Amino acid sequence: MSSTDLKQEIIKAIDDAPDSVLSEILDYLKQIKVTPEKKVDLSKNLIKILKEDKELLHRLAL
Repeated sequence: MSSTDLKQEIIKAIDDAPDSVLSEILDYLKQIKVTPEKKVDLSKNLIKILKEDKELLHRLAL
């Protein structure tokens, strides 16, 4: 998916979002803008690991 396509999808998702979460979305986007890219990459990798190992993490928690 191209950068333009991604931006259009983001705009569409924001248009469909309830008004009650718009300020949170804006705060999140502002935070990403000022966060160093390396830290954002670490966060993305952590989210990916958590998604991939969700079942294992659930079993370990029990």
